Amino acid sequence: MQISYIARQAILDRNHQTVGYELLFRDSPENKFPEIDQDIASSKLIIQNHFQGDIQSVSLGKLAFINFTEKCLINKYPLMFDKASIVIELVGHQSASDRLLKIVKYYHDKGYKVALTEYDLDEKWDVLFPYIAMIKIDIEITNAKRIRPVLDRIKPFNIKLIAEKVETNYQLQSLAEVGFNYYQGFFYHEPEIIEGQTLAPIKSQMLHLISETFNKPLDFDHIAEIIGHDVNLTLGLLKLVNNVATGARVEITSLKQAAAYLGEDKLKQFVTILALSKLTTNKTSEVSRQSLITAKLMAALATESAFIEVSDFAFITGLLSAIEVILSRPMDEILKTMPLAKPIVDALVNHSGLLGELLDLTINYITGNGENIQQLTDLYGLDANFIHKEFVHASNWCKSLGI
Repeated sequence: MQISYIARQAILDRNHQTVGYELLFRDSPENKFPEIDQDIASSKLIIQNHFQGDIQSVSLGKLAFINFTEKCLINKYPLMFDKASIVIELVGHQSASDRLLKIVKYYHDKGYKVALTEYDLDEKWDVLFPYIAMIKIDIEITNAKRIRPVLDRIKPFNIKLIAEKVETNYQLQSLAEVGFNYYQGFFYHEPEIIEGQTLAPIKSQMLHLISETFNKPLDFDHIAEIIGHDVNLTLGLLKLVNNVATGARVEITSLKQAAAYLGEDKLKQFVTILALSKLTTNKTSEVSRQSLITAKLMAALATESAFIEVSDFAFITGLLSAIEVILSRPMDEILKTMPLAKPIVDALVNHSGLLGELLDLTINYITGNGENIQQLTDLYGLDANFIHKEFVHASNWCKSLGI
């Protein structure tokens, strides 16, 4: 079976909450837009993924922003989707022709959200305003300050503005002041380093808890001691025991007993997910979700390839891959507080070694931000179908956690 790849990029609001993901077709793990007709790209994305249920999985139940050319719109491809689940992105248009106006009005009347892309601020597009929900502006091409005259023209129609190519949090703050509502880019990958900042005790404790669960054998006494310092962790552990216990009533007399009752696998999952969620703020929730998907996908890829020799380290490496963004501190300083194996430290700090290559491959596959993925998949014997399947599985798993 032929499998298409999907590059995914989050779209966030002013509070750093994810409102959706733009899904882009790729025809190989190289994560570059293929040199094919845009109509074909949109068709492949829909046919090869939607009918398998992958698009909603990959978008984690959020809005899926999908590019549609005029031909795709005429062929009524968007009608294959629930109108509440997608945003129709108009691509490949040079002007607001009468035909395009008629098409956009058709989807608007059916309740679909339409986003105008490749917008150049020209008044020729104003005729579409009553029928569109969003406008995307590439801030690398258009100076954001030039949109001020547009704000009065779109205000009666409650159109939301999306800034593309946002690279830093400073840009996000400036764009919010100008009038943008949503943001798309890699700004949330960049840590904000504050001189002299130290980790709060609770955050340091959570890092110790995460690293502790990857020691062999598990020290249930130590884990129980750490959990016992936090009421929410304690309640979460006991609730999980109750969910796992079926049949006879389980009487828990200590946190150590509760931890041991769960067993290593369930305890590891519980501890790492709950600890990560306590480190996460509104600003870093998207980063947290990406870390979980990275961890799950890395662990899966390490079981089916030459990466198997680092399989024991794969999950925790992926989980901690964006910890510097979450904590706004340099990675090497954070890791000094955690008793991690050297391959994990080398992978996270320098992206070196076999584990570092697995980390790079996984992150670049998910975000569509890399050029050497094909070489790595060939080198380590990774099957394209397998990667795609496990990416969808990891996305579904993350969605089920409710983080």
